[in-house]
Amino acid sequence: MSGDERSEGAPRGGIGRSTAIFALWTGVSRVAGLAREILAAAIFGTQGAINAFVIAFQVPNLLRSLVADSALSAAFVPVFTELQEAGRRREAQRLAGALVGLITVGLGAITLVAILTAPWVMPLFAPGLPDDLVDETVRLAQIMFPVVVLLGLTGLVSAIIQAAGEFGPTAFAPVLWNVVIIAALAAATPVVPAEHRISAYAGGILVGTAAQLLYLLPYLRGKGRFPLSLGLRNARVRRVLVLMLPVTLGLGLINVNLSVDAVFATLVSEEAPRAIDAAFRLYLLPQGVFSVAIATVLFPTISRLAARRDVPGMRRTVAGGLRQIVFLLLPASAFLLVLATPVVRLVFERGEFNEQSTAFTAEALVFFAIGLVFNGASLLVIRAFFSLQLPWVPTKVAGLGVLLNLALNAALYRPLGIGGIPLSTSITSAVTFLVLLLLLERELGGLHGAWIVDGAVRSLAGSGGAALLGWASWRVLDDALGRSSGAQIVSLGVAVAAAALAYLAAARAFEMREVGLLGRLVRPLR
Repeated sequence: MSGDERSEGAPRGGIGRSTAIFALWTGVSRVAGLAREILAAAIFGTQGAINAFVIAFQVPNLLRSLVADSALSAAFVPVFTELQEAGRRREAQRLAGALVGLITVGLGAITLVAILTAPWVMPLFAPGLPDDLVDETVRLAQIMFPVVVLLGLTGLVSAIIQAAGEFGPTAFAPVLWNVVIIAALAAATPVVPAEHRISAYAGGILVGTAAQLLYLLPYLRGKGRFPLSLGLRNARVRRVLVLMLPVTLGLGLINVNLSVDAVFATLVSEEAPRAIDAAFRLYLLPQGVFSVAIATVLFPTISRLAARRDVPGMRRTVAGGLRQIVFLLLPASAFLLVLATPVVRLVFERGEFNEQSTAFTAEALVFFAIGLVFNGASLLVIRAFFSLQLPWVPTKVAGLGVLLNLALNAALYRPLGIGGIPLSTSITSAVTFLVLLLLLERELGGLHGAWIVDGAVRSLAGSGGAALLGWASWRVLDDALGRSSGAQIVSLGVAVAAAALAYLAAARAFEMREVGLLGRLVRPLR
């Protein structure tokens, strides 16, 4: 294909390079996010105001998922890409400009209403917290509600940049977000009284969100003019809004599960919300590095294939993406299952985060790890439905998922305590993924299911042996070296290295082509 024939939305440098770059920056972002969580854990532990913060952040985050970046991007990209594929670039630009206007006005109004109604709404999300923490939840939520409109604009700008085949800037933006928050916490801790430091955390999130948007804006240069309007008479705008409704419900319902988990966590104990949230952050690390990167990079490609009615191409792309996700997430899941406690201890146990906090968080992490692969793979399958402009399918499945998660939480939080909540999430992730996969297979007339299962079986076999070797390596070194910070880094680092090498050796022995893919992803970065 010549340069002139190259699709504008194709990843620059190819899918392999784009995935590698996106995964690299996403990995850096997750590490930065982990550093943020480590600092917050040392300052706040798992008791007191940090639990109010967790609940307070859940609600703006839920609003964001309902009406901002994820839903908007998923509805916008297929329509924007379709216009570009048809050579109607100016119309695509008018669509983007109109959505900027609508986001600013619409989400600005929603943010204002949320701030004003917080004293009545927020207590509904914290039924088990004492009154003083409920009041703190209200105040912190009011500080963080403006992130909704900022993230809405960020999501649209990111979608435009990604549709042009650039993924590096959007992958780096969350790194900046985390760095700003870390700086806010580090600067505030020595000078701000302990009782007010949680406000610095909330303020840092607001400032970091604004910084992320400002960083991305210059990357719109050269991508055309985007005339601002409300665009209510624009047929394409109405189409995006129509598509956005089920996408909003689908992605929003997925995030409703997190809010449901947080509500039930307050009924377990005062420190359960923070312990579960800390475990969730560790759980997101491999998912963010691998599955989010693969799903994000493949989304414009799948959208183009759908626009061209290239069903065989969609089958190959989605099936290959699923195999890649399973190959990368299964060993991560197995490792977290057998080494949850030493991982949590090394990462978080310092300052106000004590041994009891470690025990609670590790218990939650074990149960989260069960659903890691299913949740990660769902990200790609959902985007395939969005590319086909069939958003009601994942929406309906997500609705069933909310009901299932609610029922499981209610049934499990008492007998299993803190572990019952992430277990509910994992079971829900597994059920909803399998349903989505079957429905997508029916829609595409097949999905190379036998090939996907074959890859999963081989990955599972290799992951089990690798995880056991990693645990044995850690056990020997932990007994020999003790629990100092340096000793923990060595023992866990050796365990990770041993498990990774064992898994790669098993993958080569099983002749898994995903090993070759890793090599292709790494080479463009050199």
